[in-house]
Amino acid sequence: MAVGLGSKAADEEARAEVEVLNSRLEKTSQLSKKIQASLSRLEANGKSMQDAIGPIYGNTQKLQVMGTNIEGILGAIERIRQPSDLKNSEEEIIRKGPEKAGLSAFLSSVKRLSKALSEMQRTNLRANQQALADLNRLLKAGNSQLESYFVKILQEDSRPIEPLTFITKDKPFPVLNQDLTTRLGLINSFISSVTRQTGFGGDSPVLQLYASVRGPYLLSTLQNLASASVNTAKKKVPDAVYRQGTNGIGTYAKGTEAAFLAEYENICKLFARDEWSKVLNLTCQGAISELARTLRELNAHIKLNLTTDCYLAYEIMEIITSLSANIDGRTGELKPSFAAALKPIRETGKSSLADLLEDTRRRINSIQTLPQDGSVPSITTEAMTRLQTMVDFLRPISSIMISIGDGGWKASTAAANASDQIPSLKSFDVTADGKQIFAHYCVDTIDTLLASLEQKGKATLKGKATLGVFVANNATVVDRMIRGSDLQPLLASRMADVDKWRKNGFQIYSVAWREPSAHLLDVQYTNRGQRPPSGSAAAIDSAAIVKGLSSKDKDAIKEKFRLFNASFDELVAKHKSLHMEREVREALSRQVRQMIEPLYCRFWDRYHEVDKGKGKYAKYNKAEISGVFLTLG
Repeated sequence: MAVGLGSKAADEEARAEVEVLNSRLEKTSQLSKKIQASLSRLEANGKSMQDAIGPIYGNTQKLQVMGTNIEGILGAIERIRQPSDLKNSEEEIIRKGPEKAGLSAFLSSVKRLSKALSEMQRTNLRANQQALADLNRLLKAGNSQLESYFVKILQEDSRPIEPLTFITKDKPFPVLNQDLTTRLGLINSFISSVTRQTGFGGDSPVLQLYASVRGPYLLSTLQNLASASVNTAKKKVPDAVYRQGTNGIGTYAKGTEAAFLAEYENICKLFARDEWSKVLNLTCQGAISELARTLRELNAHIKLNLTTDCYLAYEIMEIITSLSANIDGRTGELKPSFAAALKPIRETGKSSLADLLEDTRRRINSIQTLPQDGSVPSITTEAMTRLQTMVDFLRPISSIMISIGDGGWKASTAAANASDQIPSLKSFDVTADGKQIFAHYCVDTIDTLLASLEQKGKATLKGKATLGVFVANNATVVDRMIRGSDLQPLLASRMADVDKWRKNGFQIYSVAWREPSAHLLDVQYTNRGQRPPSGSAAAIDSAAIVKGLSSKDKDAIKEKFRLFNASFDELVAKHKSLHMEREVREALSRQVRQMIEPLYCRFWDRYHEVDKGKGKYAKYNKAEISGVFLTLG
């Protein structure tokens, strides 16, 4: 019974839940119908709204496009008006110029014009063509005034100076003052930027403007030094030999170096690094051309006076080469320009070596008569003095020697080297020693001198004795002038080449003494009687020897004594009459004594009794003839 009640209650509860669910489902169905009805009404309303709003939206878009177009037109009108307004506002500043308007204000005005012109060129509006032309005209006028103002400012501090004032006091040449450099720098920077912006490439016109002002400044500043170099080359005494340092070229070079380095300092302050080289070359071009003209004038003078003024050519070579190296070391520029200016002098220096040798030959050949006492002619001391002087210019001469090569002073090769052809690397021996080659040149000069003198002596001097003394004297003077000068260390290893000439002179001189020595030779027959005693003179019995001679042999001995005496006395007198250098006299007297005295003493020991002590034939005894030899030294 209890179970039946429980089951009934559960059924009732389930029916109740089903009724609830059915009730909710019905409400949901009713709600869905209401929503569907609402959506239908909303769709109908939306279509009506779209039909109503569509025309309004289209009109709104048209209005927006129209507004944008109107704004564009207004902007274009404004842009068209701007150039005209800008022209009016900037023209007054441009008309005043940078000096009256002020450099800063003027530069700002030109910058604004440049910017506006650039923008207008991009828009390319046809309506702006006139304004474009006006702005372009204004900008050109502004740039032109800036360039003119640049030149005017630069000229304020570009009056020529007196270079000697700075050279003698060892002061650097003046540079542009700081205030001026600042203003010039502003102008240069602006014009350079404009040049770059145009896109046409090329250099800023300021480079040429700077050179057009500072170039004449350098030329005028150095003009007096150039003139002085030419004037100091003029000779008061025609045959005077040039003395080192007497020409103004050294001062000229000092002034040029100081002026160029000061200019380079100015250029470095004003211009960009990649412009330094071009500006320096442009600025210095006139001054270097004047230097080249001056060197050509000096070269013409040297050629006319080569034997006395060749040293000026060597000095100029050293000075200008040093100048070029100093400036190149500081700037890295102008070396080719200096080399071109120096070329005529350098060619003269090269050819001078062969010319001086030929001059030595020519002068000796033109001598009509040589000193008959065997003394040394002036050509010998002049030729050696020339070599001594050359040592003072050893650096430039060594350079020449290396460039022409060993033996390059020979006439045929010297002519080739003096040509205008550009030498190749093969023509230079980088391992060559210029000093050693110069030593070879000195030996060639000495050989040419002494050989020519000997040849001339053979034609004009009488007798072997005079010729021998003449050759020995000249060789001795050459030797002495080498040892007593700076030639000695250069020619120390070549003195044998000089000594051979002195020995040659001694040998020629000894030929003259062969005659008296020949008279002292006699014939001895060892198969006739007793062998002649040998050993000391005391062992020789002259009386016994003479007694053993036949009358004919005695007469022959007497004749030998007579001929010897005559020849000996003549040669002694000749010896004493000749002029001999001290070393030559000592050497020749010793040589003659060694040649004659042993022979005479032997002959006298054997045959002096031929005249029974009367001295009629045996004129000199051994002590007397020894005394004669002492008088020769």
